[in-house]
Amino acid sequence: MRTALVIGTGLVGTSAALALSGRSVHVHLVDHDPDSARTAAALGAGTDEPPEGRVDLAVIAVPPAHTATVLARAMRDGVARGYLDVASVKGGPRRELEAMGLDLTPYIGTHPMAGKERSGPLAATGDLFEGRPWVLTPTRDTDTEVLNLALELVALCRAVPVVMDADAHDRAVALVSHTPQLISSMVAARLEEADETAVRLCGQGIRDVTRIAASDPRMWVEILSANPGPVADVLAGVAADLEETVTALRGLHSADEEKRRAGTDAIEDVLRRGNAGRVRVPGKHGAAPAAYETVAVLIGDKPGELASIFADAGRAGVNIEDVRIEHASGQQAGLVQLMVVPSAAPVLAAALTERGWSVRS
Repeated sequence: MRTALVIGTGLVGTSAALALSGRSVHVHLVDHDPDSARTAAALGAGTDEPPEGRVDLAVIAVPPAHTATVLARAMRDGVARGYLDVASVKGGPRRELEAMGLDLTPYIGTHPMAGKERSGPLAATGDLFEGRPWVLTPTRDTDTEVLNLALELVALCRAVPVVMDADAHDRAVALVSHTPQLISSMVAARLEEADETAVRLCGQGIRDVTRIAASDPRMWVEILSANPGPVADVLAGVAADLEETVTALRGLHSADEEKRRAGTDAIEDVLRRGNAGRVRVPGKHGAAPAAYETVAVLIGDKPGELASIFADAGRAGVNIEDVRIEHASGQQAGLVQLMVVPSAAPVLAAALTERGWSVRS
């Protein structure tokens, strides 16, 4: 691939353009907002000048509601040898294109499974997709050359290709992306009018659950509008669990011993099912999840603290598998949770203690 046209210079489009430009692909940028395209170009994502002829690949990076229309226009204009979109839903746009009577041999639907709470070109990075799944949804009509162009794009972005049926993809993202967004927002909404004293007690758990609630509502309305059925199906299952859990909690409050026992059993059941589901979430590098032990260390909130603790872990010959930071409320300090393989935990704890760190049990 030597040339590409990216239509839509938001987070995903600009990030793809940055990755391609960084690997010697000549990228042209187009957006309905010229300022957005100019901003992306200024960031090094390509040029906002139109291509002189057909490019190798056109990447359509617009909201799902507009994907089919923009794709159809580009295909009728013959701007590229191959076309793909990066919309977060796949079945709807494909059916819209079919209804328009377009030849879909030069088209393939795709979806990079990466993003941020922030949107727009200024949030983009050239490494956004590195190591992340990038779903491809070819059909029997998809030309082999176009599939190869899509695979080349994924490789240049250093993502991991995953081939799926379009409708299966939409059901999958309803479960692992769209429903979590709504549930995160619902939990965060409980905080809107909460007592200030309660909000001050927020710890890492509530931060983890509500992190994606900071996402752009307008963007998510467009995404959910394109995939409402599968999301509603998943939420219906969650609603059933919620109803049973509410009943169980009421039972725990009952004076009736049998109701309390039933409540306890039901709560334990949902928690155990949660354990079982969590275990299925892929671990490091997409491999099966591993069991880590946590070494918690108190650090000051000042420059160089994290670098120092990682350096000391390295001197001890311990690889940090994952890390979390919980900031102390009202203090210039935080608790760093270093996740390591179980056999390394006592080694790391001893080494850090010897070097003067405050290791918490």
